[in-house]
Amino acid sequence: MELDRSPITAVPTNVITGFLGAGKTSTILNLLSQRPAGERWAVLVNEFGEIGIDGSLFRGQTSEADGVFVAEVPGGCMCCAAGLPMQIALNRLLRRARPHRLLIEPTGLGHPAEVLQSLSSAHYRGVLLLQKTLTVLDARHLSMERYASHPTFRQQLAIADVIVANKEDLYAAADYEALSDYLKQCGEANVSTRITREGQVALEDLAGAAGESFEPRAQHTPKDNPILASELPIPGCGYVTAVNGAEGFESIGWRFSPQRVFNHRRLLRFLQSLKAERVKAVFITDAGIFGYNRTADSLLEHPLDDCVESRIEVIAERVELDWEERLVSCLASG
Repeated sequence: MELDRSPITAVPTNVITGFLGAGKTSTILNLLSQRPAGERWAVLVNEFGEIGIDGSLFRGQTSEADGVFVAEVPGGCMCCAAGLPMQIALNRLLRRARPHRLLIEPTGLGHPAEVLQSLSSAHYRGVLLLQKTLTVLDARHLSMERYASHPTFRQQLAIADVIVANKEDLYAAADYEALSDYLKQCGEANVSTRITREGQVALEDLAGAAGESFEPRAQHTPKDNPILASELPIPGCGYVTAVNGAEGFESIGWRFSPQRVFNHRRLLRFLQSLKAERVKAVFITDAGIFGYNRTADSLLEHPLDDCVESRIEVIAERVELDWEERLVSCLASG
């Protein structure tokens, strides 16, 4: 079959941003379920940690055969190092997918203004057509100073064309009032707002030109070592560990050899016991292959069609020293 070498032009592109645990991934999965028949969509997902989980979660519930193409940029904000990691991943994704729409999910601790600046640079002019930016938030967090005053959280709101107030099934009356007051305080009272649950937004919310640009913060300093844990060979012990820290949070993650199988019952107990802001994982267990998504509210488990290896990423205020030992003890014997 002859490859299509025609120029890629004017790909409708949306940034889906939001703080930790707000429901960005659920929102994207909901949008993918509404994808028009025959269209190819691409998703570029960025992760705070170096392990890389979201790509496996998306691939376990979608496939290229169905028209959904996924790439990931692990290891912190994708706009670091002058945007080079993002550009490489995005260029490859565009060539592979030749998509009818592109969705970009920056890490919840990343800096979406810098991402938008990269997407609107001369390199992508004519290639991408920037449309509305969706910012997903949990209104219950607005009463917590560490969220409401966090510079990244405020930047996410400042660039929003549509604010998605997610998890409304868990809101109290005071949360609706806090949302209205906070948006007025931030000067965002006139921004389109959707109050929803499980990331349920309509395709129509993606359409339309992106709003005014937002002045990004200073460029971040790239890491000295460009080799991420997601790219390292797995040593004889059977797993790789990676740690990261920024924006007042720490992360730790692990990749396990595909031959290492976990005891499903012990693994669930471990995941439920973690005191963390965010946990994402894919595991090969003695009961099947599962994806996990944990916030402060719940631990969600869903079966996956496949995964290359078991991976987990935990984001917390403070990483506990015994987590690795407890996780390894969840491996099935024999």
